[in-house]
Amino acid sequence: MIASPAFSGKRYAVLGLARSGMTALECLLASGASVTAWDSREEPRRVLEGRAGVNLADPATIDLTGYAGVVVSPGVPLNSHPIAAAAARAGVPVIGDIELFALARSSLPAHRVVAITGTNGKSTTTALVHHLLQSAALPVRMGGNIGLPVLGQSPLAAGGVYVLELSSYQIDLTFSLAADVAALLNLTPDHLDRYDGTEAYYASKARLFAMQREDQIALFGTSDADTARIAALEAARRAPGKVRSIDGADLAALQADWPTLQGPHNLQNAAVAVAIAEALGLSEAQWRPALRTFRGLPHRMERVAEAGGVLFINDSKATNPASAAPALAAFPPSDHKRIHWILGGLPKGDRLDECAPFFGNVAAAYTIGEAGPRFADLLAPAMPVRRSEMMCEAIRQAIEAAKPGDVVLLSPACASFDQFRDFEARGDAFRQIVQTLLEPQAEQVAGATR
Repeated sequence: MIASPAFSGKRYAVLGLARSGMTALECLLASGASVTAWDSREEPRRVLEGRAGVNLADPATIDLTGYAGVVVSPGVPLNSHPIAAAAARAGVPVIGDIELFALARSSLPAHRVVAITGTNGKSTTTALVHHLLQSAALPVRMGGNIGLPVLGQSPLAAGGVYVLELSSYQIDLTFSLAADVAALLNLTPDHLDRYDGTEAYYASKARLFAMQREDQIALFGTSDADTARIAALEAARRAPGKVRSIDGADLAALQADWPTLQGPHNLQNAAVAVAIAEALGLSEAQWRPALRTFRGLPHRMERVAEAGGVLFINDSKATNPASAAPALAAFPPSDHKRIHWILGGLPKGDRLDECAPFFGNVAAAYTIGEAGPRFADLLAPAMPVRRSEMMCEAIRQAIEAAKPGDVVLLSPACASFDQFRDFEARGDAFRQIVQTLLEPQAEQVAGATR
């Protein structure tokens, strides 16, 4: 666990006692701070009853004067939760666990930090950077919006690299993280229930670069105009060579050798990861073979089975149309594959515009969940549609229709919360149903893309 004298003798409040919140609490206690903690759920509160240094109270209802900060979970909606006003009245900053890490950095052995954000692809890029550095035998930790909370991991020895995936929610709660290398992959409208329009959401992402010094490195994808606009603003304030836009064209000839990094979106993800690795001193002789051995992530274009020449892919992490579009693009007609597309869930909008350029890759669509009827109406003019409603029925119908060489693809373009706890539960259900329906002829395949 990371602890720091920066917190010793100070008072903090922690609101939200899930994984990151509980880890922040433990970090603060180990550092000699006192903590007021709260969660709306009774179970985590019960765990802390009688704990030395912990006072159980809702920070939104107490006098916060004199507190050094209120640490909140990224899931707490600051645009509507009373904690924001309560902290403002007391002049106390509302922060997250990444800000605690930033404040603790001065007491850690010499290290570098990589921070990666974007609407889509950031988990894959973060995991890939971790893999490239690990393959080169650099001491490395991965955290933030992926894996274990960074504060809960052992500090790296001198020369190590912390690789952080950061959501906009986490950036909103961070003020001191001057990342040695920061990357913005892309921007599309998302999380608009938390922001006053798309520009506010984009501004949240851009703050990652405002925290950097002018001599630190900023990398940008090239797939959209809004990312390019932020790149241009950063280039104007930095020394030449510190800002780069990455399109991946120079790596395209190598992509066929990366089994878990197919599709144009993964070309850019890989290109940004390579640029980060090179900025940290890796050579092509180090990163090139490592790209071939990357296993990918669950629920990101995860190859879960192959039977009768039909490939089954779990892309449950595609929770909006912009993140589903690359999955459709990954199987163009020139590859002689036809996609049986399972989509639907809790919609984040009522259109599929980002997916439309790739409708020609789809043999049939199978709509499920709350968005099912609307999506079926949208897709019917372009392709055969089955109104399946439930995941199991959609998979069964797709198996019956698929021919050798086809792909059965779960890429929902929606959140999961109408039928599933989260996108992981939805992806797990897809995998389990596929395995059950295909037994015993299915050959399970390890690895994932995206």
